[in-house]
Amino acid sequence: MSNSIHSDRMRTVQVSARRFERSPFEGKWLGPDTVMGVYAGRYYSVFNGEDVENGYWTLRRKAVLYDVPERPVEISGPDAERFLEHTFSRRITTLKEGRGRYAIACDHRGHVFMDGVLFRLGHNRFWYVQPDGALETWLLANSAGFDITVTDPLSRVLQIQGPASLAIMSAATDGAITEDMGYFHAGFFTIAGQRVYVSRTGWTGEMGYEVYTQGAATDCDRLWDRLMAVGQPHGMIFGSISSMEMRRIEAGILDNGTDFDLTMTPFEAGLGRFVDLDKSDFIGRAALLTADQQGKRLFGLKCRSGIPGYREVIMEDTRPVGHVTAGTWSPFLALGIGYVRFDVPGPWAGRELQVRTAEKGVLDCEIIDLPFYDPEKRIPRGLD
Repeated sequence: MSNSIHSDRMRTVQVSARRFERSPFEGKWLGPDTVMGVYAGRYYSVFNGEDVENGYWTLRRKAVLYDVPERPVEISGPDAERFLEHTFSRRITTLKEGRGRYAIACDHRGHVFMDGVLFRLGHNRFWYVQPDGALETWLLANSAGFDITVTDPLSRVLQIQGPASLAIMSAATDGAITEDMGYFHAGFFTIAGQRVYVSRTGWTGEMGYEVYTQGAATDCDRLWDRLMAVGQPHGMIFGSISSMEMRRIEAGILDNGTDFDLTMTPFEAGLGRFVDLDKSDFIGRAALLTADQQGKRLFGLKCRSGIPGYREVIMEDTRPVGHVTAGTWSPFLALGIGYVRFDVPGPWAGRELQVRTAEKGVLDCEIIDLPFYDPEKRIPRGLD
């Protein structure tokens, strides 16, 4: 159903488990049909033998529990806030304790190095939840002159996503989590008799929450069992990344290193709204001040006669003009969708182009601005 790096079940190889980190929850879902991927140095379930489209509809109508590989990194110390202002293009001083904020780190050229969500756990204590990439090395390389400490809190992340997620998290916390917990709010809560960090965020475009373990202090078996027990009456199931991948593409959620990379500015990736150029200084600001702020290269595409595949070529007549970075079947829209990264910026939205596929030859496609629907994010905000 999908042609993306996070849902590829076919191109698999045997890899030593010593090089990468295995999930403490793995014993709860690992089966004979499981296909693993590696992200942020951690194994995760690409496919678990399930009916992926059923998982998608369970996510849309009920709830799905995902064991995800994203990795929190802690930045703390007297200069933590000042350092983060210098490191990220988004303003940090206004971030309140118990809140999260999507933030981008650029290199000196103004190209996107990293994206993720920054949480403020205390006055001088932050967690940046990163996707793939050498974040700790980057932070340390830019920390000269700042009194900070960069550490790995050894936190693993579970996502509970879908319209039933509020009822599930309320039951899991004995009523402590309510609808008053807003989008991108976070805090410490007790689940299964132990303290964990919970945020109202996710990677699906659905209403949902993320649960962060506290290293060795968390009994992961007990945490998992509690979440599954309270989720079962609401129809919650475990899902591999495959159903999440379907939904994140529909929602226009981008993947660092796949959909955009170090060849692109935030403006080219359509992320210019997360750049605060009025900040006095941050890495890459000088370059971004002179960059083309209207020159976008990343768009969506719809294909009614097939599914666009990863790295397949987008053509204007017979001329290659870009490539697909992610593709999937959209059960909601009942057509193939994906992202296209064009070689040069331009007013590509609304154009009728072609995609050269491996399975069905050349197919017509329509280029659109992202996301495919719900541009105001009413669904994850709990407004629809």
